[in-house]
Amino acid sequence: MKAIKVFEKGDSDVLKLVEVEKPKIKDGWSLVKVKGFGINRSEIFTRKGYSSSVTFPRILGIECVGIIEETSDEKNLPINCKVVSIMGEMGREFDGSYAEYVLLPNNQIYKINTEIEWDELASIPETYYTAYGSLKNLKVSEGDTVLVRGATSGVGIAFAKLLKAKYPNIKLFGSTRYENKAKKLNEYGYDDVVLDMDDKLETKLNFDKIFDLIGPKVIKNSISHLNENGIICNTGLLGGSWYLEDFDPIMELKNNVYLTTFYSGNVTEEKLNELFEYIKRYKIKIKPEKIFKLEEIKQAHDYLESSESFGKVVIINE
Repeated sequence: MKAIKVFEKGDSDVLKLVEVEKPKIKDGWSLVKVKGFGINRSEIFTRKGYSSSVTFPRILGIECVGIIEETSDEKNLPINCKVVSIMGEMGREFDGSYAEYVLLPNNQIYKINTEIEWDELASIPETYYTAYGSLKNLKVSEGDTVLVRGATSGVGIAFAKLLKAKYPNIKLFGSTRYENKAKKLNEYGYDDVVLDMDDKLETKLNFDKIFDLIGPKVIKNSISHLNENGIICNTGLLGGSWYLEDFDPIMELKNNVYLTTFYSGNVTEEKLNELFEYIKRYKIKIKPEKIFKLEEIKQAHDYLESSESFGKVVIINE
């Protein structure tokens, strides 16, 4: 099969298209024919060598959509059933989805019931599940003012679609470092845009709920823009910092505000299908911003790392 293998840490040039043997199934594992997958920032971090637990060579990829090709559990995972997989140790401890086939533990393969086309479906798993879980943890109500910090990311766009589908009149702000992206954010449901320069929001506004995708690097500044009793959900790490430092919870949260997160590894088939039911109920149109082929993986990574990046980037296997 064709696969993208990384033999050493580095820039996008280390993503090598190779021919490797198709994995053989074993007890407790099944083979998925990969129809598509999204590109995620965490895979870029891993490619650069920032994931200390990952050793090379490795086929990256923490999510995929596809069908069961070979199974070790015919009852629960019959051949040709449509499936999704996200997280676990895919693409980290064992080879991931940057390939035509991926061998996965049965307990992290989830059957889904949907007629969504493959290119749209590939946009959903990690991105929409993260946005949906974060939306639930923010406990948004119709009268809230909401800010998404890192709004132009795939998760930021997914969040806007999920939120506006349920609460079309809610006031939604999005932050970006690039003023020229404001019009596009408006097209995806953002009512107004806040510039995010030098790790500070250029506004005096406060918000009831903040969905922070930049992460620990800016978390104190984000919290300073919360109304009393507000909630901030820090889910992303776009700022490149993984841990909070010099953070005094009593003083930072002194205005009776709440800090939470969402971990997409907390996933079950039931929770995933709840997301798909939400998408169906609110008639949410899913569309990737960019579609690439497997052999174009370098271009996909380069686009996502560029100042032009916007929304979800997916790879589709023909």
